Amino acid sequence: MTATPEFPAFPPGFFFGAATASYQIEGAHDVGGRGPSIWDTYARTPGRVAGGDTGDVACDHYHRYKEDVALLKELGVDSYRFSVAWPRIQPTGSGKANSEGLDFYDRLVDELLAAGISPAATLYHWDLPQALEDRGGWRVRETAERFADYTALVAERLGDRVPRWITLNEPFCSAFVGYAIGRHAPGAREGRGALAAAHHLLVGHGLAVRALRAAGATEVGITLNPDRLLPASESEADAGAVRRAETLHNEVWFDPLFAGRYPLHEAETWGELADGAEEYRREDDLITIGAPLDFTGINYYRPITVTDAPHQDPDPATRTAADIRVAETWRDDVRHTTMGWPVVPHTFTDLLVDLQRRYPGLPPLIITENGSAEADVVSPDGQVHDADRVSYLAGHLAAVADAVSAGVDVRGYYVWSLLDNFEWAYGYDQRFGIVRVDYATLERLPKDSYRWYQGLIAAHRATTAP
Repeated sequence: MTATPEFPAFPPGFFFGAATASYQIEGAHDVGGRGPSIWDTYARTPGRVAGGDTGDVACDHYHRYKEDVALLKELGVDSYRFSVAWPRIQPTGSGKANSEGLDFYDRLVDELLAAGISPAATLYHWDLPQALEDRGGWRVRETAERFADYTALVAERLGDRVPRWITLNEPFCSAFVGYAIGRHAPGAREGRGALAAAHHLLVGHGLAVRALRAAGATEVGITLNPDRLLPASESEADAGAVRRAETLHNEVWFDPLFAGRYPLHEAETWGELADGAEEYRREDDLITIGAPLDFTGINYYRPITVTDAPHQDPDPATRTAADIRVAETWRDDVRHTTMGWPVVPHTFTDLLVDLQRRYPGLPPLIITENGSAEADVVSPDGQVHDADRVSYLAGHLAAVADAVSAGVDVRGYYVWSLLDNFEWAYGYDQRFGIVRVDYATLERLPKDSYRWYQGLIAAHRATTAP
C-alpha cells in the first residue's frame, strides 16, 4: 500500500483553487448562439486531433455546471478559474454581445458565489472566433483591437461579481504552437506570421487591461507558461540552444511585459525572421503591453532539457518561428507522466526563484495551472486510485512552498484540472482531472487526488485560521 504524501504548509492568506477552460469542458458547441472557433475548425480537419475527437460535447459543462460547482464546493476551494468562450459572446468576433452567451456565464458566476467560491475569469484560452481567423487571426492588429471590445462586453456584464481577471492563457501556445509548429489551432506553419501573432497577443493583452480598468477591475493579470530550460550537456553548443530557447519560451513574453523591452537576443534566435518587425510593431506598443498588473499567472508542468539541433530550414520562406536549432531530449533518470513529461518538482522552485531574480518588478505570482496526466483506471472497488498524480501534486506543491520560503511572493495555486477533458490535439487520450469523467455517460467520479487535495485545503484552513 502506498503511503499518502504529507501536506506542505503555506502561510495564512494563501488560497487554493481549481482550473478549467471553455473549449475543453463546455461542449454545447452549437447552443445558445455560439459561433465556430478555430478549435472547432481544427478538430474537424482529418488527422489533426487524436481519434478524430472534437470538443462538441466534451464534459457538457454548459448543461452540468451546477453539478461541477457542487464538486468544487465539496472540494473546498477558495476560487475557481474558468475561461469565457469568445464565440459565445461574439459569434463572429465583433459586434454586439450575444445575450444567451453572457447569460450562461451569469448563471455560472452566481452559482459559484452561492457556493462561497470566488470566480476568476480567463478571457482567452485559445478559442478564437473563426471569423477573425479568416481575416488574419492574431497575425493582424485588428484581432487585438476586437479582443479589447470583447473584453469590455464581458467586464460590463460580470465585473460586479468577478474579482479576478486573466487576459490571456499561455500566449506561447497560441502564437508558436498554433502559428509556427501547427500542432494547435489554427494549424499554421509560419515564420513572420507567428512572430506577428506573438506581438499582437501582447498588444491585445494591453488593450484588454485598459478595458478592464475602465470597467473598474482591481485584480488583473496574465497567465504565462515559462519553462525551466536545462542544457543536455556542458557543451557550448547546448548552452547556445538554451540561450535561444529562453527567447522563444520566456523572454518574448516577460521582457515586453515586465522589463519594457523586446528580447535582447531576437536576432540570434530568429535570424532573418527578426527583420521586418517594424511591420507589426508600433512606437507606443511597449507602453500598452507593459500596463501595470496586479498578479502574474504561472502555468508549470515540467522542465525541458534541450540540446543543439542544427536542423534550421535553410529556406527563409519556409522556416518557422519555432525552428531555432533546439531539440527537447528525453530523461532516463525520472518518472514521466503519460504526456511524456519528466517529473522533477524542484525545478518548479528553481523557476519561480529565477523569475523573481530576473524581473525585480514582477507582480505577485499565482500558480494558475499545475497537474499531471496519468494512466487512470477504475479499480474493482469503483474508485480511481491515482497515486502517481497524488505524488506529483504533493511534490509540486511542496516546491511552491519552498519558493515561498525562499522569498518568492506566491499568493495562490489552481490545480489543473478539476475534470478530465478534451486535451487539445490529444483528444480524450490524456486525463489531467482530479475528477474522472466517463465520456460515454458523462458521470463524474472524484479520484484519490481529489480527496488528497481536499484534505490539503482543510488542513491549511485548520492551521492558519485566526
